[in-house]
Amino acid sequence: MVLGAGPASPVSGCPDEGYYQGGKFQFETEVPDAYNMVPPKVKCLTRIWHPNITETGEICLSLLREHSIDGTGWAPTRTLKDVVWGLNSLFTDLLNFDDPLNIEAAEHHLRDKEDFRNKVDDYIKRYAR
Repeated sequence: MVLGAGPASPVSGCPDEGYYQGGKFQFETEVPDAYNMVPPKVKCLTRIWHPNITETGEICLSLLREHSIDGTGWAPTRTLKDVVWGLNSLFTDLLNFDDPLNIEAAEHHLRDKEDFRNKVDDYIKRYAR
């Protein structure tokens, strides 16, 4: 993952393993004036079929939450490097179905992993090259 500079900075990721291998995914990061007391705002600009990212780009990543019950949310000690690592983990770690944002994608994976993978591959070919 690479992080650019500026008020709305681009981040790109090209996973080299897992379901999303071979795709190129673009993210927009906005660092608010209150950073680092509040997390940056991050949106996925590449259409994707993922349990933790909606097709409109909203992201479910605990460290981007301002208030988190389990203590894994944003803290002033976190850095933009942590955000990049977190985004990378969305593609390389096991998919999280405990709190999916895209419920349809999560249910699809649980119901038919092979068809889920085919849909992910189709989205990569269409939107992530």
